[in-house]
Amino acid sequence: LLNRRIPMLKFFLKQQLIWVPVIGLCWWALDFPFMKRYSRAYLEKHPEKRGEDLKATQKACEKFRDVPVSVFNFMEGTRFTDAKHKQQKSSFQHLLKPRAGGVGFVLGAMGQQLRTMLNITIVYHEKVPSFWDFLCGRGDKISVNIEKQSIADTYLGRDYSNDEVFREQCQNWVNDLWTRKDHLIVSIKNEQ
Repeated sequence: LLNRRIPMLKFFLKQQLIWVPVIGLCWWALDFPFMKRYSRAYLEKHPEKRGEDLKATQKACEKFRDVPVSVFNFMEGTRFTDAKHKQQKSSFQHLLKPRAGGVGFVLGAMGQQLRTMLNITIVYHEKVPSFWDFLCGRGDKISVNIEKQSIADTYLGRDYSNDEVFREQCQNWVNDLWTRKDHLIVSIKNEQ
């Protein structure tokens, strides 16, 4: 849908994905940033590792400053499942709780280079296909909604790590996006 309509797409990947046959090597060769995430328990035992994901984000964003790029962010941080939805006690009907940290870090690190965002919503009308189904071209009807939005100057070039007011503003903005996205999903599903 977006091929040749936006600059080269980059997204942050979990470090383990570098080992996915063929695709992992391609992501590495295309200079996609790999993030090593640590559990809270691990960080308690190894406090020196705290903040390394932020440093990796900043390093990747520095590279992105010199080349036109589109940064892709999955704000839920993981795939949706009914079990995760229940565990989170998400207030959203069709979505997990969003995380604003990744967006906040990128907006802070890339400053004035990001002026717009594409808010993309994919709705699976029946069951969500597995990755294998997707690769084999199997799947039911889907709807895709793409909304182009300006990014307010309020969110650009700020320090997500050390600015508590910005963190709260960013989380509120993301929660508002998610509320509208959840209503959109309900609306699309009701149209079928």
